[in-house]
This record gives sequence, structure tokens and C-alpha cells, in this order.
Amino acid sequence: MMDAARARKLADRIQQVVAEMLERRIKDPRLGFITVTDARITPDLSDATVFYTVFGSEAERADTAAALNSAKGIIRSEVGRQTGLRHTPTLTFVHDPLPDSARHMDDLFALARAKDEEVAKQAEGAQFAGEADPYRIEEVFDGEVAEIGDDADESSDRVERRPR
Repeated sequence: MMDAARARKLADRIQQVVAEMLERRIKDPRLGFITVTDARITPDLSDATVFYTVFGSEAERADTAAALNSAKGIIRSEVGRQTGLRHTPTLTFVHDPLPDSARHMDDLFALARAKDEEVAKQAEGAQFAGEADPYRIEEVFDGEVAEIGDDADESSDRVERRPR
């Protein structure tokens, strides 16, 4: 087993090597506009998962996945050479759904904001159906009704409180 911090550093290095290989050395025309978003490695350093996104349609994503699988051996040998590991981890390429999920969440937030603005426009100039404060309490002093907070003679012996 390896220290988690060292494994994370190694995963970062694998991410850099794979991104550099895709940018400079792999010349497959099926590769689309690809971005390597993350890399994770198992604690025993036997398997590395590389996450990527592709800007484009589903067909371009499928073509990019095929190109990555065909170039996996070349990329793995370069990872082994640049990391100096005794046993180079096997590479697995996985499409990262996070940007698509984030875009979907942004769309939902925009829809919620639009609905909030629509409700705010409808509420402009609206009035309460009853009174603004239906829980106001009245006090009766010697037969006179006064609201709490009004200047009333609170020293009276006959004070009764009742909800309005």
C-alpha cells in the first residue's frame, strides 16, 4: 500500500502526462476537443482511471473514446517512462459527466430565477386578503379597546386581553 498523499501526487502526474500526450503526440483524427479533468489511482498503484470531457456531439464522444482506447498502450508506456514506477498501472479512460451535470444544474437555476421573477412581478401591488398583521392583540381597558403599544392606562384593574 502507498501513502495517500503520494498516490494523489502520482495521479496528478499521470493526468499531466496523459494531457500532454493527447496534445502533442497522439495524432488520431478521431480525437475531438478533449480535456483531461482528473486521474485517480488505486492504493496498490495497479490501476489508474483517467477522466476526460469532449466538447461536441455524442458521435464525437464515441470517436474520442475509440481513439483513446486505441492509443492506450502508447500512453501507458509514456506514463511508465515519466513516472519511473516499477510496474506501470493499467489505464482506463472514463467520460466525465460532471460538466454536463453542472450545465444542467445551471439551466435549472436559471429556470428557477425566471420563475421567481415572474412571481415577484405578479406580487407587485398585491395586498393582503385580511389585515397585514392578523395576530394583533387588543386590550380592553374599562370598556375601551386599545391595541398593544397604544398609550392606554395599564394600571386599570379590569384589563382583559383578547385576540382580534
